[in-house]
Amino acid sequence: MQYQVPKGMRDVTPKESYKWQYIEGIIRDLCEVYGFNETRTPVLEHTELFLRSVGDTTDVVQKEMYTFTDKGDRSVTLKPEGTAGVARMFMEAKLFNEAQPTKMYYLTCPVFRYEKPQAGRLREHHQFGVEVYGAPRASVDAECISIALKLFETLGISGLSVNVNSIGCPNCRPAYNEKLKQYLAANYDDLCETCRTRFEKNPLRILDCKEEKCKKITAGAPKMLDCLCDDCANHFEELKSALEAMGIAYNVDPMIVRGLDYYTKTVFEIISTEGQFKGTVCGGGRYDGLLEQLGGPKMPGVGFGLGMERLLLVAESFRPIPLPRPVGVYIAAMGEAARKEGMRLVKELRDENVKAEFDHVGKSFKAQFKYADKLGARFVAILGDSEIEQGIAKLKNMEKGEELTVPLSKFVATVKNILA
Repeated sequence: MQYQVPKGMRDVTPKESYKWQYIEGIIRDLCEVYGFNETRTPVLEHTELFLRSVGDTTDVVQKEMYTFTDKGDRSVTLKPEGTAGVARMFMEAKLFNEAQPTKMYYLTCPVFRYEKPQAGRLREHHQFGVEVYGAPRASVDAECISIALKLFETLGISGLSVNVNSIGCPNCRPAYNEKLKQYLAANYDDLCETCRTRFEKNPLRILDCKEEKCKKITAGAPKMLDCLCDDCANHFEELKSALEAMGIAYNVDPMIVRGLDYYTKTVFEIISTEGQFKGTVCGGGRYDGLLEQLGGPKMPGVGFGLGMERLLLVAESFRPIPLPRPVGVYIAAMGEAARKEGMRLVKELRDENVKAEFDHVGKSFKAQFKYADKLGARFVAILGDSEIEQGIAKLKNMEKGEELTVPLSKFVATVKNILA
């Protein structure tokens, strides 16, 4: 039997991992500048956490979660998104007792959704996200949008559209839901089966439906922006003002509702409008009632998530990701005495932060040169019985073909100077 990775999941091979590391490095540097600290949560959570936070009328819960019963007869789920786990961690660790706000991020967080695999969106994919608790002002909403845009800018991604909306709060949304239901009632029979089940319990979710017939029906639906309470309306105006103060262009899109039930007030999407991969590359918003909904204190929250696989595709469609640092020196040794000296030199070179490699297979000199060339080594040091007797190494420049004789006693220092 030939084993294969499950459908909708993929390996990251050693040849491509540098791309992930490059983007992860940029993300970590940005988060440090913006004052976000990393958090890591388990890949497995109790199913009830997602039912209460994400919402049992969402596609994620109804169609996409990997849920099973463990050996203790408990229902557990591979996390389908990052925010609920961070919220649970925030409460369990009692971080709400600390000075606020708490600014966190998670990186390459694996999430699992049983859906049709597509480019940049697999059944197991990885997310980068930021979460802020304890900050009620809309300026932090704008800051979250700002760090996402800075990441895209650093990666050379252009043609981005920032779209914002407000979906209100528990004070103003019930009246809007009734208004929306009155509008949808005339076309109830034409809604898809999923949206008909949402009609009574969560009509706002119908605006998020991707079925063409439902999109046509909701095109003329009442807008939540016209039904906001004073608090939500003021918050939305403050968000727009903060974005303008930061020089961030934006569009107001009243059809953005996001696909998860915990959102309140601000919701936003960043969309790629140029290049090979168009569409949403980042989405998020505010979830002021999430902690309270999960049994914790009343505390505002805001954040976003973006898929790393899709980010890689989009970034590479604009410019190549820089290759990793090449091998500085490959030591080609032949004979036991030469191999021992070669191992000593490799160790000393690495101790001096020189990227060095050595033959562990027992290849011929010709094969070692061929392998060094494949690695992109800048220099190859030749060590044989003759070189050991003379106390030297021959150092060949692989690009120019020039060869230099270097005393073994000065080999490491000479190589460092040449590479510098």
